[in-house]
Amino acid sequence: MKRFLVVAAAAALALSHTPAWAESVLRVGDQRGGSRALMEAAGVLAGVPYTIEWSEFPAAAPLLEALNAEAIDTGIVGDAPFTFAVASGAPIRAIMATQQDQGGLAILVRPESPVKSLADLKGKRIGTGRGSVGHQLVLAALEDEKIAKSEISLSFLLPAEAKAALTSGSLDAWSTWEPYTSQLVLSGEARIVRDGQGITPGLGFQVAHVASIGSKRPELEDFVHRLAKARVWGTANNDLYAATWSKLIGLPKEVPLRWFTGANSRPTPIDSAVVAAEQRTIDLYVRSGLIPKRLDAAEVLDPSFNKAILSGAQEASLR
Repeated sequence: MKRFLVVAAAAALALSHTPAWAESVLRVGDQRGGSRALMEAAGVLAGVPYTIEWSEFPAAAPLLEALNAEAIDTGIVGDAPFTFAVASGAPIRAIMATQQDQGGLAILVRPESPVKSLADLKGKRIGTGRGSVGHQLVLAALEDEKIAKSEISLSFLLPAEAKAALTSGSLDAWSTWEPYTSQLVLSGEARIVRDGQGITPGLGFQVAHVASIGSKRPELEDFVHRLAKARVWGTANNDLYAATWSKLIGLPKEVPLRWFTGANSRPTPIDSAVVAAEQRTIDLYVRSGLIPKRLDAAEVLDPSFNKAILSGAQEASLR
């Protein structure tokens, strides 16, 4: 009976909007194949009654710039860059959360570096993206170890620039995220000094422009339903997900397999726990002077898509 009700609810969601969707296009921003590879591997894109137009971005910052400019409708980003964007006034809302373990969010150094701890980076250069989850990790780690921000030097770079600077010796450390962490660790080009376990919330968000929430709600509801279903499938099928991701991105399968196995990613509705975690990120950024004033997390998180998220996750768990 439970299986019937979940499937029936999903079918009702689709049938209630299908006639109006034939001409609709949902423009989706992705990072390094994250959502697209997952959804293709899980088989949840079959029968989509509208067109999905994918755009690939190297990091959250350019994705959020495109979203702010309404060049895309929705995309996947971490909680930190999302916070930075909405604090600047971008008309964006988080409509779905993803929770994951934080071993892949890490401060990396070259293997031969004498640095063994965060304290050893005093007076040295750490590269990361401004407002990124890597930036968040540095701020949280400094607070955790009671090290003043003035004791380290931050260089704000895109991932490709930071990777080249680290491996060439121009940077002392790089605070980054997956798949870069697994890529450099497995290749022997870097090792981890500090990760985000226990000090960062591990939240990712599916975000959308407020205009798209108003004009493309049925498409967004359907998309997050399918994405939640794929997230559950991906955690249970890391090997198959890694194989698809590897073909799409062109990196060895071992890279995504290390990432996915350690992440334990799971879809999460916008609930009170997510609101509290996002508020902690906002408050960290305020204390660090990265954003000028405190925001109310509940005002930038949209829980109205929770039903679609939960039905997708439940449907996947019954397969």
